[in-house]
Amino acid sequence: MATDTVTPTPHATGKPTEARHATAETASCTTVKVRALSREFDGRGVLHDINFDIRDGEFVALLGRSGSGKSTLLRILARLDDEYTGTVQAPKRPAVAFQDSRLLPWKKVLANVTLGLPTRGVEGTETHARAEEMLAEVGLTDHAKAWPKTLSGGEAQRASLARALVRRPELLLMDEPFGALDALTRLRMHQLLRTLRQRHRPALLLVTHDIDEAILLADRVLVLTDGVLSLDLDIPFPIVGRRRRPEFTELRDRLLEELGVADDDR
Repeated sequence: MATDTVTPTPHATGKPTEARHATAETASCTTVKVRALSREFDGRGVLHDINFDIRDGEFVALLGRSGSGKSTLLRILARLDDEYTGTVQAPKRPAVAFQDSRLLPWKKVLANVTLGLPTRGVEGTETHARAEEMLAEVGLTDHAKAWPKTLSGGEAQRASLARALVRRPELLLMDEPFGALDALTRLRMHQLLRTLRQRHRPALLLVTHDIDEAILLADRVLVLTDGVLSLDLDIPFPIVGRRRRPEFTELRDRLLEELGVADDDR
């Protein structure tokens, strides 16, 4: 696994969170390892002594109120921010999908999917074939030569997923990718993401405000509270039929409580 360990100036010690830690036996199965991670902006602490692992192929959802540090943590894992203290071990080239699909309007869909990859010679032929395969997987074969402006919101996000997964990432980071979609399109995207996750098996971190989305999709849920990793919960029941299980409501109530939602607000 192509990982890289970055260790800026050590941060002051703090009480460990509830997050799990890799051992000698599990280290080889760990895609992400974060230890004593802290981040400040202009002297204001945003992340405080964060510790957690993500195992190979594991789907982790990250919940938290606005301003809790979720997107900052994702940006650090994506190597878009290196002004932190602590240690981060993660793949060198993770794939990222944002709420905005970020398709280049002057490139057609297929060219957006292959952006940054070899497009000439033998490697280019392989890239083109892989991109067409990914577009088929997300249901956009007929849109390969379309301009981004002609796509619906759901189609644009499917193109974004194809662009991320065509790189065969060990780690896929998703920052509220379905937040701007209508309810029905979001449900369809959930189904698609489950299928793609089972097929490609990257380690996956999904940042979301949606508690139901987190429970329905993830193997595990983390909660950030004022920059502190305050909760780390496994979801112990199968993904099929989750919403119908009594444990779904119990877990939802537990997460609402952790997020500070009062009983009369539910």
